[in-house]
Amino acid sequence: MTTPDASGPTRLRRPSMITLQLTATLFGAVALYACGGSSEADNQCAQFTDTGSVVVGSGLAGDPSAPEPSSGFKSKSLVSAKSYMVVTANPHASKAGCEVLKKGGSAADAAVAVQMVLGLVEPQSSGLGGGAFMLYFDAKTKKVQSYDGREMAPAAATEDYLRYISATNTAPPLPVLTAPESGASFNLLRQSGRSIGTPGAVRMLELAQKDYGTLAWKDLFQSGIQLATDGFPISGRMADAIAGSRTLLFTDPEAAAYFLNADGTAKPLGTVIKNPAYAATLASLASSGADALYTGPIAENIVKKIKLTSGGSPAFAITPGLTEMSDLANYQAKKRDPVCTNYRSYMVCGMGAPSSGGITVASALGVIENFYMAGYKPTLLDVNGGKPNAMGVHLISEAERLAYADRNKYIADTDFVPLPGGSPAALLDKTYLRGRANLIDFGRSMGTATAGTFASAAVGSSVAEGKGTTHMTIVDKQGNVLVMTTTIESGMGSFRMTNGFLLNNQLTDFSVLPSDSSGTIANRVQANKRPRSSMAPTLVFKLADDGSMGDLVMGTGSPGGATIIQYVVKTLVGVLDWGMDAQQATSMVDFGAANSATTNVGGEHPNIVATTPAGGLAGGSDPLVSALRGMGHTVSVAAQSSGISTVVKTQRNGSMVLEGGADPRREGIVLGDTFKP
Repeated sequence: MTTPDASGPTRLRRPSMITLQLTATLFGAVALYACGGSSEADNQCAQFTDTGSVVVGSGLAGDPSAPEPSSGFKSKSLVSAKSYMVVTANPHASKAGCEVLKKGGSAADAAVAVQMVLGLVEPQSSGLGGGAFMLYFDAKTKKVQSYDGREMAPAAATEDYLRYISATNTAPPLPVLTAPESGASFNLLRQSGRSIGTPGAVRMLELAQKDYGTLAWKDLFQSGIQLATDGFPISGRMADAIAGSRTLLFTDPEAAAYFLNADGTAKPLGTVIKNPAYAATLASLASSGADALYTGPIAENIVKKIKLTSGGSPAFAITPGLTEMSDLANYQAKKRDPVCTNYRSYMVCGMGAPSSGGITVASALGVIENFYMAGYKPTLLDVNGGKPNAMGVHLISEAERLAYADRNKYIADTDFVPLPGGSPAALLDKTYLRGRANLIDFGRSMGTATAGTFASAAVGSSVAEGKGTTHMTIVDKQGNVLVMTTTIESGMGSFRMTNGFLLNNQLTDFSVLPSDSSGTIANRVQANKRPRSSMAPTLVFKLADDGSMGDLVMGTGSPGGATIIQYVVKTLVGVLDWGMDAQQATSMVDFGAANSATTNVGGEHPNIVATTPAGGLAGGSDPLVSALRGMGHTVSVAAQSSGISTVVKTQRNGSMVLEGGADPRREGIVLGDTFKP
């Protein structure tokens, strides 16, 4: 039941039951991707076309892995499968995961194969030298388990680890850049050894695969080993990342030798690149398990790279990190409780601290739930998600401002800093969030929100986070589902390479300052602490009549640093409130806001006019942008770089099917036992 608000839009007095409506209509002549399902593809994962099929990685016409210049947006169509599906940000990775699923492997098995390939073909985003968060739904027990593979500060880290060289030398960690025109100094912290955390992704994958794997661990590395040995052509996004980081890659001679030509130029699009060192590392992991990365020669090489004291061309001094072999040997991935909350007729489960993603997504949804969002769905619906409604964007952006305000102040590694009340419950209390919703003005943006007040010590606020991240969503034949977001923090991480892989710069996600005028900052550096993240792998289920977890509805997630939360929220609302299919919700315009006056409206999207009219502001000719500015939003139409991977389970012609969407802003594809509807 709804009642009108005097200012126009409608608020919900209580959550309404809405029907999940998914359209099966395909727009355009974009090819479907498949693993099995036709005579041409009985033994290999392939792309189906109107005239047959093409094996992913073959280099033949229509091969989705053929290198093309990266584009801001390349429309993709919905893909349907009967029983298993994998969506990743790279065709080679999707193929590796699909081959495991076709053999009867679990979603956990497939994730290992996918990550080993992603670390090779998308090294700028994730890899063996980074971290990850994962949610796993076990269809047999109907249990959701979350896994924490976040990087960790070394035991020798202090609260000033990122601020001072040492307790007796309060200069900032080197290198420091002095701008010649102004004389201002800039701390290039991610080039410092202080930026590198103890990697966690491999330990986490091993833990999850031991719990839920059905194939032998040693058999999950062959795709990565083969690609590293035989070589692969550099993709558009990888080529752009190399070119954009060319001078910084000289930080480490090993990285420069791999990514750059002998004359120091960036290796371009289409260059076939081989990585025998990476192949050897994967072979060691296959035979010895994760211990191969955390003890022995590979671990020794990681520590050596963290302790570099000079680099670059011309050479410059670098402050080394304080990581020791004991930090790697003592690292543990952790099982944690997922954060599950109700949203209308659904249960939404996300990742808890040290990621802020699950709590902040749930917080935003808890505010949005108080509005009748079905009344503000996009118009002109097409395969790319149509044209967002200005009031819909306004309400979601305001809800996110409120959620980010709480995130920035209260969420950190809960092994060190407890949440208000000791659990997510206080931040996600329905009455509390209804009160937060009442702060939203239907006609005017609040600009910057104030965090809620809880009975706890005064704390400061921090917002730091980078964007070198990727995401996968996997469903296996048994109905198990895995959503995993994995990262090395910023693009190309710390620019240091060892044994064929890059090391992260994840510790820059900590606040450099341990406190501000409001008090101690929750996300400050501490020994053996994990920096806060916004990674938000998310699972959605129907609510059963008794309020318990019902059938799976969808899995999704995205890279994007702190904007991950915005990308995931718009995808969830797209499916759950606006009845979009997996591809439409994934492709839809990226919009939203962190806790600042700026509201993002992704100008890379074909349904947004991002040009600048004479004498005006960028996007000034777009009616959505103009309407938001009329409500006081400072709108940015800068291109957004989401990498959303979504799978929705729905009924079609009396049968349950999987529908997948890969983000048109990246190179990923959907593979599975697909069919043409």
